[in-house]
Amino acid sequence: MRFLRHAALLLCLSAAGLSHAACESGLAERMHAKLHPNRPLDERLAACKIWPAFPGRSIVVLPMPRETTDRGAKVFDLEILLIQRPDNGNTERDTVIGRLMQPEALDEDATTSIQDIRIDTSRYVLSSEARAFGVRVRYRGTSAPGSPLASETVRLYVHHGKQFRQVLQEVELDHDNGGWDATCTGHFEKLRTMLSVGKATSNGLADLQLSRTLVQSRAQQEEDQGCVEKTLPARFSTVVLRYDGERYKVPKQLRQQTP
Repeated sequence: MRFLRHAALLLCLSAAGLSHAACESGLAERMHAKLHPNRPLDERLAACKIWPAFPGRSIVVLPMPRETTDRGAKVFDLEILLIQRPDNGNTERDTVIGRLMQPEALDEDATTSIQDIRIDTSRYVLSSEARAFGVRVRYRGTSAPGSPLASETVRLYVHHGKQFRQVLQEVELDHDNGGWDATCTGHFEKLRTMLSVGKATSNGLADLQLSRTLVQSRAQQEEDQGCVEKTLPARFSTVVLRYDGERYKVPKQLRQQTP
């Protein structure tokens, strides 16, 4: 059935994406050893990326698991770092110019796992003095019938002067959800969102625009035709997020809805 092919494709894409998050230069490991020598680091999820907008600057995400009493559950503190690196490549002179610790920022349980963490350096110019970067998290859910399959979220951060802060809370951009029985009846839903910077401003920062496309499919047994799948017309919507002076206000239905 097509639903099963959707699930298989998602899992293949998930596995392929893992290699892009790794810090091949060892920058994350060096920063972790320097700043948190007594805490474990999940090296599989650690992320590093050069920020092209600022010469010599790199972004590092350190996911550090903490103990939990729930079986099958895992909670992560995130430390987001901005590193200024010297032109001569001397790693001993890497300088932390911004850091933000976010306790219990991520979690996973028996039905949901974090696939990878990626740094998004798209052109998020929020003002003449504020440029943001994103941290994207891909989640993978169980592929059991009736369960969500995958989700991707984003958060935005700004470094301005001596301030380094999160301006957009975790918002779900994409998801793939499906549910079906052992014979035919079921459904599949695919959401894709484009995040862009608008022209209007609110309280000093540009509005954010979420352009969303939702595609739904249905399958059911029909007399004399067997199992028939129908794709419904795509639904398009646009949501504008405005800055309230501290952060972007996010409608409840757009907040993190991981598998």
